[in-house]
Amino acid sequence: MATYAIGDIQGCLEPLQCLLKKIAFDPAKDKLWLAGDLINRGPDTLATLRFLYNLRDSITIVLGNHDLHFIAVYYGLRKKGKSDTLDQLLIAPDRLDLVYWLRQQKLVHHDAALGYAMVHAGIPPQWDLQEALVRAREVETVLKSEQPENFLAGMYGNSPNLWSESLVGVDRLRVITNYFTRMRFCNAQGVLELQTKESADAAPEGFAPWFSFAQRKTRDEKIIFGHWAALEGKVNLPNLYALDTGCVWGGSLTAMRLEDGVRFSCNCLA
Repeated sequence: MATYAIGDIQGCLEPLQCLLKKIAFDPAKDKLWLAGDLINRGPDTLATLRFLYNLRDSITIVLGNHDLHFIAVYYGLRKKGKSDTLDQLLIAPDRLDLVYWLRQQKLVHHDAALGYAMVHAGIPPQWDLQEALVRAREVETVLKSEQPENFLAGMYGNSPNLWSESLVGVDRLRVITNYFTRMRFCNAQGVLELQTKESADAAPEGFAPWFSFAQRKTRDEKIIFGHWAALEGKVNLPNLYALDTGCVWGGSLTAMRLEDGVRFSCNCLA
């Protein structure tokens, strides 16, 4: 039995199947952790989501920004983007089941026995792991509710750019969601900078990668994350495991075996 964490798949089914074959994944005994952005931009969004749905009893997921985007588009609360590859999924006869399944997933996952946490983008420096889990549950609860539309309609936007306990309503949920699914750069207090998408050394003045601050409260936690393809899977700091290696951009799809940290990859075609 082994547990494997995989970075952003984004609808790239062939590399995923290549990777599962390489690790000899057995759903009867092995487990998969998926770091979000399961779908969109890649060529096989519908087939990928169906494939994962069929493996759902062996999978742990945290949602990424592309997954949330699809849910909002499904509800008619957001228009498709020019680069979206959601058309087949939006008209699929099983779309309701797939949307419902995605809505039940987490934003942050922690397994104390394995000693790892997983999030799509990151955890801001001012939150410890317990606080991150509590904040994630606020969004997860609304997303699972019978009426998630108010949150989904107000999910988009770059403000507020800093968490405050005094925040309420959609503003509160938006900044939590932005931390967990969109963050790359922030300052030591957790003020977000959401425009820059380049490599870690391209930080705008006054900002730095979320994981780089010495006082970051999760620095002793092992954290798996995706989202940041420009890192190319390299962080060079202890307890951090970047798994988005840019499959949808022609890079590779990467899995890490949690028991020993060994990585596996399959090349992707742009």
